[in-house]
Amino acid sequence: MGPMVWKVLGTGSAVLAATVAQKLVTKGWELASGKPAPDDPNHPEDTTWKEAVLFAALTGLAVSAARVMATRKAAQYYAKSAGHLPAALVKADGATG
Repeated sequence: MGPMVWKVLGTGSAVLAATVAQKLVTKGWELASGKPAPDDPNHPEDTTWKEAVLFAALTGLAVSAARVMATRKAAQYYAKSAGHLPAALVKADGATG
């Protein structure tokens, strides 16, 4: 396995996880608030300040956490398959952490 495989595996899993997390936050927002999720939290006429900031915070947290989890699982799979971590994740001092 080479760097191109890692780029596809790492990036693909992160993008997929972010997409799923975004959809889950949107559905969760609709279920919890009884209103549709903001289409554009930046637009002042679409939502209140409080809703915009809360939606942005929830989305940021969910998407970031999902990307980290997916990338870590992809790195574990890569390491199990190739016998080593992807070069992009190997620390400069050789420690794998």
